[in-house]
Amino acid sequence: MKGLFSKFWRSSKNPRKQRKYRYNIQKHLVNKLISVNLAKDLRKKYTKRNIPLKRGDKVKIMNGKFEGRVEKVSKILLKETKVYLENIYNIRKDGTKTLSPINPSNLQIIELNLEDKMRKKILERK
Repeated sequence: MKGLFSKFWRSSKNPRKQRKYRYNIQKHLVNKLISVNLAKDLRKKYTKRNIPLKRGDKVKIMNGKFEGRVEKVSKILLKETKVYLENIYNIRKDGTKTLSPINPSNLQIIELNLEDKMRKKILERK
């Protein structure tokens, strides 16, 4: 592999380079990978199209096995860019329940968690 990270990988259309970009992304840029679209009413209110997820946000699943369900975010794995939601489980063969990982691109924020003062400031800038 050439080099650890290059900002030019992002501009490539080559899927191999896109995967390489996501795998080797620097820690201060990871948050951009978990940005999620806002619902239309929130989009009008805050004049932003998307925002990074936080624990406690209420999201709607747009695609996949659990499409249409609305749940709260319980856990976010930045390195794997996966989100875990409350009451979204996979059932194993032995009957145990495990949280099902969901890609942030398949989610839409319905309700924001505004307990974080910095996040509140960011939303109220414009």
